[in-house]
Amino acid sequence: MTNFLKNVFISHIHEDDHGLPKLKQILSDHNLDVRDSSINSSNPNNANDENYIKYSILAPQIEWASTLIVYITADTRHSEWVNWEIEYAASRGKRIVGVWAEGEEGCELPDALKEYHDALVGWHGNSIVEAIVEDQDKSELPDGTAAPVLPIKRHPCGVK
Repeated sequence: MTNFLKNVFISHIHEDDHGLPKLKQILSDHNLDVRDSSINSSNPNNANDENYIKYSILAPQIEWASTLIVYITADTRHSEWVNWEIEYAASRGKRIVGVWAEGEEGCELPDALKEYHDALVGWHGNSIVEAIVEDQDKSELPDGTAAPVLPIKRHPCGVK
């Protein structure tokens, strides 16, 4: 089977960098190769100015990607950076897919992910790939069972 190729930005906290290779491997094992533009310990950002980081480093990386993947762990919810990345991606009409980290048993989601997600999936290769490649909007708990659908409050600009 031919692999699909997608440009993605993986929104995460740096303490979870160790999980990104596992995520990319599960995607590869399910015939999806990704080019990831996110900032992590192997691709560090050495800037100090918050606006420069947001609009000169992160924004172009998110705009390049077709999909923003949010790597969800218990500490993701508290990250102002993750929430900003989600909100920025939503403002640019990017597909937003939340992926529960391997072994995650459930935790509170980042506020922006609750509001703007297109899909929320467990640590199951088929579900993750379907959410990214086939644009399947679904809401799953970490174990892959269906979750109550969270209301999405997207507001299209300029539509009357």
